[in-house]
Amino acid sequence: MILAIPNNAKSPYLYRSQIIQFYNMIKQIYSIAFATLLVVPLLSQSSGWKDLFNGNDLSGWTQLNGKASYEIVDNSIVGITTPNTPNSFLTTNKEYADFIFECEVWVDPSINSGIQFRSHSKEDYKKGRVHGYQFELDPSDRKWSGGIYDESRRGWLYPLTRNKAGGDAFKNGQWNKIRLEAYGPMMNTWINGIPCSRLVDEMDASGFIALQVHSIGNESMAGKKIIWKNIRILENPGLEDITPMPDAVPEISYLINKLTPHQKRKGWRLLWDGASVDGWIGAKLDHFPREGWVVNDGVLTVLETGGGESRGGGDIITKDLYSNFELILEFKLTEGANSGIKYFVDPTLNKGEGSAIGLEFQLLDDVKHADAKEGVNGNRTLASLYDLIRADNLSEQGRTEKRYFAHQWSQARIVVKGGHVEHWLNNIKVVEFNRHSQIFKALVEKSKYSVWPNFGQHESGYILLQEHGNTVHFRNIQIREF
Repeated sequence: MILAIPNNAKSPYLYRSQIIQFYNMIKQIYSIAFATLLVVPLLSQSSGWKDLFNGNDLSGWTQLNGKASYEIVDNSIVGITTPNTPNSFLTTNKEYADFIFECEVWVDPSINSGIQFRSHSKEDYKKGRVHGYQFELDPSDRKWSGGIYDESRRGWLYPLTRNKAGGDAFKNGQWNKIRLEAYGPMMNTWINGIPCSRLVDEMDASGFIALQVHSIGNESMAGKKIIWKNIRILENPGLEDITPMPDAVPEISYLINKLTPHQKRKGWRLLWDGASVDGWIGAKLDHFPREGWVVNDGVLTVLETGGGESRGGGDIITKDLYSNFELILEFKLTEGANSGIKYFVDPTLNKGEGSAIGLEFQLLDDVKHADAKEGVNGNRTLASLYDLIRADNLSEQGRTEKRYFAHQWSQARIVVKGGHVEHWLNNIKVVEFNRHSQIFKALVEKSKYSVWPNFGQHESGYILLQEHGNTVHFRNIQIREF
């Protein structure tokens, strides 16, 4: 069976995605044994691999930022932690765009490290601080090795909060085999043959590779080692070099108002296309608001009207009802802003002043807005189930802070399956509850929602973006139904 790729293909990413889908289809149709016989010969090793380290000296590499030691021992590069210095990076002098990178690494279990890729150091950005994608090496109990972090910029892009098998791949105190594939906007990682990350992002198409020695907090951590060996790269890989990513590994995409082939196959669709307002109307109107909301350069913005609730253009809701779904969108709060994402909304419940009624994923500047201190025990803070359940970091044991950078784009995710509901903020689970449980009903009885009959119990409802009188931006609004 042959899948022909036209010579005039305009999108290598599209055809790579098609061939990955083709492999996955074959795996589903045939038994695992037969699929292995069929697929593995197609993934033959290319002869174009090159060593990035000659085993003798660090020619081709330059150290940036910190002053940690890098030594050569037994054909390996040994990084050694040093106190009173920032993160250190041993960077390649050459930049790489599409490539497959492999190495073996040993990390002292008491320290964190990483491998930068498609990264940069520019004098006009934080005075040359290294920034860009990082293949995380995390020996802690959190187990996010193989995740992708955006160093000195956006933070975590792909924590392993939704891929436990990937989190278990890294072996403390042992050599670990690293594989990273970057082609077009797709970046996939493996540790010891186990898939970890499946990221799609367009911010950087090329950059250097770097070996990180992390800064340390005290003298007792000095002298810890990270060791890299068998470092090699395959530039401009062909389709035959690409490793099919198992369908079960969650894909996290940061494409702006676009869906990947994988998302489309999984049933995702855009709830807002980045341009028109089709599919949305005012919560108390039969059309989209004629004022108070604007669309500009792929961003949907609710405008400032003084902080009052629904006193400008008013809330907007979807034209369709939803029952079991996964909703993802990006939002950016301006200083002191208040808004919300509501679901299971019944716009007939409140026909007077104020917002329409439904369960709410709170959007709030916790530092600058007074509402963060209202309610009970923080249940009106960012990402909380408003006035009912406080948002906490449920994905990282021992860490209470939410992962959020003020006034930058952040991702909200709401998952509803029957009575089970989850709130996620930047891929960290922050709220989990059963809306049909006695505990939830008891919370409602003690909240501002006690006056609304059957609150949170509707079989279906509209999705709402709230107008609360402050400027808030939205994009990448997408949904799939179960």
